[in-house]
Amino acid sequence: MADTIESAPESAPFVATAPVGSVQSRATPTLRRIVRFVATFQAILLLAHWFVYQTWEFFRPEPSLSGTAKLRATLFLLSISYMAATLLAHRYSNWLVHLFYTVAATWLGIFNFLFLGAWLCWLIYFGGRLFGMHWQRPLIVDLMFGLGILASVYGVVHARLVRVKKIRVRLPGLPEAWHGRVAALVSDVHLGPVNGSGFVRRIVTMLGRLRPYAVFIAGDLYDGTKVDPNELAAPWKELSARVPTYFVTGNHEEFSDPAGYLDAVRRSGIRVLNNEKVMLDGLQIIGVHDSNSANPDRFRSILNRADLDRNRASILLSHVPRQLSIAEEAGVSLQLSGHTHGGQIFPFTWFTTRIFGDYTYGLQRFGELMVYTSSGAGTWGPPMRIGTSPEIVLIEFD
Repeated sequence: MADTIESAPESAPFVATAPVGSVQSRATPTLRRIVRFVATFQAILLLAHWFVYQTWEFFRPEPSLSGTAKLRATLFLLSISYMAATLLAHRYSNWLVHLFYTVAATWLGIFNFLFLGAWLCWLIYFGGRLFGMHWQRPLIVDLMFGLGILASVYGVVHARLVRVKKIRVRLPGLPEAWHGRVAALVSDVHLGPVNGSGFVRRIVTMLGRLRPYAVFIAGDLYDGTKVDPNELAAPWKELSARVPTYFVTGNHEEFSDPAGYLDAVRRSGIRVLNNEKVMLDGLQIIGVHDSNSANPDRFRSILNRADLDRNRASILLSHVPRQLSIAEEAGVSLQLSGHTHGGQIFPFTWFTTRIFGDYTYGLQRFGELMVYTSSGAGTWGPPMRIGTSPEIVLIEFD
């Protein structure tokens, strides 16, 4: 069933197109900051792998010393695989690097559930002893780690099943031509080592079958790794020639200079909204790039210069569901965002909800502003989804 949120009807005259700026690139992080982040993240992974190893050794002792040494070596190599693959993927683009990254990212997802399983092993073991129950240790670890593997398999399969989510909105001052029309929202495709040309072709084919009147891409079309951006953007050409398609950057396009990504997107026929407002059959469409929406003063300035007609419906493309009070003050009717992935996999679904609250996923209201946050079509890091679903959103305007 489609979600519906209604606002009080209003009327309105015409407003002309108004460019209001250009993308504000994030400065490339310093080498020191990169080293600090890599060292911290890697230390956490090493400690977590050590914890899982110690859990396995306690609950199912390895009788062979050589077997123990092999297990330690294997877990050590796996513990450093994701950071190594990530660093390589930001410098090189070839099938070997892509394969290495995909394997390492998949292991990171599997390890997430093995780590949770390890904690459950200790809880079950000590909980049982507390109540006078003595569980067989091998049975506990086999069951918990086995469930972790099954969860990982399910997550990989589920992440590839992109669904169509339908919502219905009623905007104040909606132009008559837009009543009954359908637009599509796509976010967080994350084209890179895991999601390549085949994945984007599948997304574009789905959109072609859905026949929306317009398509909005709310950032993170690319993963931010080393790729051929033109090759990955090429499948959009046929669709954008028939359907007005709009794009703003997400944080992943801005890991470095986004110019290459933006040029490729433009060559594919997609309109890049450089912190500007355009009109489409009387509907005001505003796009603000991610780095600009992150800065409250800059974000407010861009929206003020857009000079929105408050008597006419407007749609804002902004990658992250933040600064909502600023968008509402500017008179935006509907904000379309992504970024959160809904948390993508448990337990990060819980953490993400603590950060973004009600605006983690779905159609919500912030005062007079309506906000839809998509869980995205692709994945970042582990190519898995548990507790969330990949989606393309169809928005029907009443």
